[in-house]
Amino acid sequence: MMAGSAQQDDGEITGINVTPLVDIMLVLLIIFMVTATYIVKEAIEIDLPRAAAGGESTDRTLAILIDREGRIFLDGVAATEQQVIDKVRGSGKKPEELQALISADKAAQHGAVVHMMDVLKQQGVTRFAIEIEKAQ
Repeated sequence: MMAGSAQQDDGEITGINVTPLVDIMLVLLIIFMVTATYIVKEAIEIDLPRAAAGGESTDRTLAILIDREGRIFLDGVAATEQQVIDKVRGSGKKPEELQALISADKAAQHGAVVHMMDVLKQQGVTRFAIEIEKAQ
């Protein structure tokens, strides 16, 4: 009679305990948040000048950056003046339709920025925007 009086442990599962699942998800979320700060896209370091009346620019057809040493970057890639000219000519648009967004380090030579604007004007680009960081 021993076998007949033993209780069966094979009953139906009427609920699922989700607490361990939530704990694991929270740990994964914390790990993701901590490691996300280390996954940073490599950027070109410049210190933009500040202005109180700064706005957001949405049309960035030609993104030109000039760092404090006077090096030119076109759309985030190191470039020469000739490569900028080639980009204007090969854009498939009329130069008058293009807008040049010029970002320059505040320690960059003023002449380097004016020279780049002059190079673009010689190619027919007439719309310029100077990127600034809005003062707080």
